[in-house]
Amino acid sequence: MTDLPRLRLKTSEERRLREGHVWIFSNEVDIAATPLKAINPGDQVVVEDSKGKALGLAIVNPNALICARLYNRDVAHPLSTSLFVHRLQIALSLREQWFDEPYYRLVYGDSDGLPGVVIDRFADIFVVQISNAGMERMKSELVDAIVKVFKPSGVLFKNDGKMRVVEGLDSYVEVAYGEVPDRVPLRENGVAFEALVREGQKTGWFYDHRDARARLKGLVEGKRVLDVFSYLGGWGVQAAVFGAAEVHCVDGSEKALDQLMRNAALNGVESRVQTLQGDAFDALTALKQEGERFDVVIIDPPAFITRRKDHKAGLQAYRRINELAMRLLNRDGLLISASCSMHLGRNELVDVIRASSRHIDRQAQIVHHSHQGADHPIHPAIPETEYLKAVFARVLPI
Repeated sequence: MTDLPRLRLKTSEERRLREGHVWIFSNEVDIAATPLKAINPGDQVVVEDSKGKALGLAIVNPNALICARLYNRDVAHPLSTSLFVHRLQIALSLREQWFDEPYYRLVYGDSDGLPGVVIDRFADIFVVQISNAGMERMKSELVDAIVKVFKPSGVLFKNDGKMRVVEGLDSYVEVAYGEVPDRVPLRENGVAFEALVREGQKTGWFYDHRDARARLKGLVEGKRVLDVFSYLGGWGVQAAVFGAAEVHCVDGSEKALDQLMRNAALNGVESRVQTLQGDAFDALTALKQEGERFDVVIIDPPAFITRRKDHKAGLQAYRRINELAMRLLNRDGLLISASCSMHLGRNELVDVIRASSRHIDRQAQIVHHSHQGADHPIHPAIPETEYLKAVFARVLPI
């Protein structure tokens, strides 16, 4: 281990790490003792306090504000196939405790001790996303570990995320092991789906709202449901399976909607599912003008706030989409308003619902809060790992 570069912190800057955090900011580094410019993106380093005592191992990007991410507090074990095997086994033990079937997020970055790595499992198919240079260097060892632990039929690198640009990494999608079909089957809450793992969004599926979608059972039977930003039908198809009389799904992607109807057919509910392709804001405006009304409206948009500086504009977008959704609700209708923006707090989303309901002379009742599932564990020192929220609100006339 002595041959690894050192990264020394300024006096007292180790406090956050000792309390459990794993991020190191560039302004915390003693650049006189250990110049960041001397370290290459993706290098592994030994992190030291100001007195030279080792605190752990980290991967570095000297060009980023978060210039290092701790992955091990034991300096005797740098990144290797054996360490990946160990971390995968720990991650697996959690998922097997919570899920009866092998369909889940297997690795959730820092929360599972593998910063910059996301792995979604579809039975014996594994879709991997890497977002930093350190893990990119070790991708062969990571695949070897997946093969050793799971003996998969296929491993796909879906390395086309925006964070790779920050790390100076190329964007690509390629099979790393075995064979991976374009459509991969999965089951969620007892409902059958196919995910578009090569060309779809992120890893092809969004497991994070599984718990919220399970809540639809008992709430949608015999109801008319609108699912906005529907993607492959995670919400809408489950609503149909759980007994909705009609489900109307809105998405901007024609390909996603085609797959949504395939997913509806897999469950024998295609006769109760309709699709509308187009911009969500325009579609909701048009539905209102046409006099359409629904008993349940679900809005699960992409992150409107991706950076802190986008907060004001993003908040306005959430306000607008929630108000449009409420205008389409029948008397005492149910709004399910979701957000995956980590920069939008849960209380802010509740306030968006409050303000939107009052603007159209209605009153909202918050009846349920839903969170990300157990396969997206929250790191208690990193609030950013808790990003997902879904608010169930009954919207009443005054």
